[in-house]
Amino acid sequence: MKLRVKGIEDNQPIPEKFAFGVYSEEDHMNFGPNRNPELEWSGEPEGTRSFVVMMFDPDVPSEADDVNQEGKTVSKDLPRVDFFHWLLVDVPADVHQIPEGADSDGVIPKGKPTGAGPVGIRGVNNYTQFLAGNPDMAGTYAGHDGPCPPWNDEIIHRYHYEVHALDVDTLGLSGEFDGNDVRAAMEGHVLASARVTGTYTLNPDLRRD
Repeated sequence: MKLRVKGIEDNQPIPEKFAFGVYSEEDHMNFGPNRNPELEWSGEPEGTRSFVVMMFDPDVPSEADDVNQEGKTVSKDLPRVDFFHWLLVDVPADVHQIPEGADSDGVIPKGKPTGAGPVGIRGVNNYTQFLAGNPDMAGTYAGHDGPCPPWNDEIIHRYHYEVHALDVDTLGLSGEFDGNDVRAAMEGHVLASARVTGTYTLNPDLRRD
C-alpha cells in the first residue's frame, strides 16, 4: 500500500501552509494557514472495506511546565507522548484522495465540529486538551489541525501521516472520540498501512531557512 502526501517528502520539513503555527521573530509563533495537505493512496489489499486517516506527533513533551516559557527550554531528554492532529474514520473503500484544504483551511478558534468530514467521520484532535485553558480558543477541535510544536523545544518534531486499510465498513465510533479510541477500535482489523513522515520546528536554532 502506498501513500502520497502532496508537498511533503518523507523525513523532510513540512511547508508552513500546512501548519497551525508558523515562526515569528517578534512573537515566536503566529497562526498559520493551517491547510490539510492533499493525500492520495493506492494498493490496498483485497477485502478492504474502509480506511482510517490519521496524523500524529510522537514527540510532544510529556510535561508542559516549560513549554513556550521565556528563558526556558524543553529538554530533549524529556519523555515524549503522542499528540493527534488529524482523525478521519469510516472513509469509504472507493475513496483514495482527500484534496488540499478540504478538512482544514485556516485556524478556527474554538475548533471544528465532530461528525461528517470531507470523507468519513471526524475524530477529536488533541488541540481540544491543549487549548482548554485559553478562553479565546477553548473548544472541541475535530478533523485536521496542523503542526505547532513548542518554540523552545530542543528537538525537531516528527509528524506521521498514515492511512490504514480495514476489513470493516465502520468502526462504530461517534461523538467526541479521540486517537486512542480509534487505535483501540482498529485493533485486529488492519489489513495494510502506509505512512509518510514530515518534520517541523518553531525553534529558531533548529530551523532550516
